[in-house]
Amino acid sequence: MKTLVVGANGQIGRHVTQMLKEEGKHEVVAMIRNEEQKNYFESKGVQTIIADLLNSVESLKQTVEGFDAVIFTAGSGPKTGPDMTLRIDLDGAAKMIKAAEVAGVNRFLMVSAFQANNRENWNEKIAHYYVAKHFADEELKRSELAYTIVKPGGLINDSGTGKVKVGSKDIIERGTVPREDVARVLVSCLNKKSTEYKSFDLISGDQEVVDALDEL
Repeated sequence: MKTLVVGANGQIGRHVTQMLKEEGKHEVVAMIRNEEQKNYFESKGVQTIIADLLNSVESLKQTVEGFDAVIFTAGSGPKTGPDMTLRIDLDGAAKMIKAAEVAGVNRFLMVSAFQANNRENWNEKIAHYYVAKHFADEELKRSELAYTIVKPGGLINDSGTGKVKVGSKDIIERGTVPREDVARVLVSCLNKKSTEYKSFDLISGDQEVVDALDEL
């Protein structure tokens, strides 16, 4: 499966591209914003394509043509203001969803935010972030794409344990999860058809990733 990782130069995106490359089941391509980011991926043997989520739907359609799947890990990051959160996390995601639909992509995996679907559980200090994630998720659900929405808790840079807890219906307690384990879950979802049309919260837990996903 030819897979485009959007936001590949981010921390989760780098883990995803590396895992897909090492796994060898799929042809992975990293979507990056500029030439300066290319060296890292070339050193890992990962193909790259330069594109920007601020571009038009038509431009992004040309970027994603020929791909079977998109893994969307992009985000504006904590150093930008609410305006860029809306332009990247919401509008950028919506444009890529539309571009993927028009280009005939089948599979779309999205990194969202813990309890993004539940307004009562949003962190009001970063409400703009939750608004962006919520409506990007809704746009994906309305699309014709075979989606999976992963909503991780607090992201940390500890080494992954490979053990998680997921929840698709019942609210699970707040918690943290290593970015490496979020990437591991995304890669497992790409390989697991039963995760299509599913949206779930994710924190560290005591189940192996595959076993946890089996219970969705």
